[in-house]
Amino acid sequence: MHLHSAGGLFLSPAHYLLSLTNRLIAFEMPGFGHSAPNNQETMDELAATMGRAITNLGIDTFNLWGTSFGGKTALTLALQAPERVQALVLEAPAAIRPDEAAPPAVDDPEALMRAFHAHPERFASAPTPDPEVQARTWPMVMRLIGPNRDHAFEERLKALSVPVLVLFGTHDGVIPPEMGRIYKSLLPNCHFVLIYDAAHALTDDRPEAFTEVVSDFLERHEQFAVSRRSTVIYP
Repeated sequence: MHLHSAGGLFLSPAHYLLSLTNRLIAFEMPGFGHSAPNNQETMDELAATMGRAITNLGIDTFNLWGTSFGGKTALTLALQAPERVQALVLEAPAAIRPDEAAPPAVDDPEALMRAFHAHPERFASAPTPDPEVQARTWPMVMRLIGPNRDHAFEERLKALSVPVLVLFGTHDGVIPPEMGRIYKSLLPNCHFVLIYDAAHALTDDRPEAFTEVVSDFLERHEQFAVSRRSTVIYP
C-alpha cells in the first residue's frame, strides 16, 4: 500500500519496479487531485480513513509505504493498527522536521526541482500545479501534517514494534536526511538507509536503488541486510 506525498499521487519508475514482485496499490488520498475537499482536522482522522479504505478492499494485513506527507500518514496508521502492518517503509518522511524548518516554496518550480532532485537537469521542468487544486490542497496539507516537532507523537513511536525502514536521499533539499537518526532512536525496530546521489524524490532520482533495498527489507524484515546498528549509505 502506498500513501503519496503532499504533491498528490504520481507514479514513479519505482512503482513499476516494485509491482513486478509485489501487489502494489497506490491510493489518492481524500482532498487531493480533483476529489472533494477534505475537511478533516487531524492526521489521525486521515490515517483512520485510509485504514478503512484498505479494509474495504478486503485486505486485513499489509506492507505500508508512505512518502513525505504520506510518511506521517503511514506512521499514524501503523500506530492505530500495528497488528495490521507487517512492515513500514518511510520514504523521506515528513513526520519529524527541524524546529525552524519552513515548508517548501510550492510557488517556485525551479526551487522545487533543486530540492526534489539531485540532478534537476536530468528531468523536464517541474509541472505547473493547477492553481485551483493547489489553493485547495496546500492549506489541508499544512493543517493535517501538524507541527515540525510533535513530542507527544514522537513519544508514541517508542511503543511501535513494527519493522520500519526509513530512507532519505543524501541531497534531500526539503527535509535534512539526518532526521532519519531521530526515527531510528525512537522506533525500536527501525533501519535507517541513506540513498546516495538522491534528493527528496528518491523514487525518481534512484528508482533501482530504492527498489532493491525496499524489496530486500520487505522480504527479510529482521534479517534485512542492513544492520540497525549503523547508518549505511546505499551506493
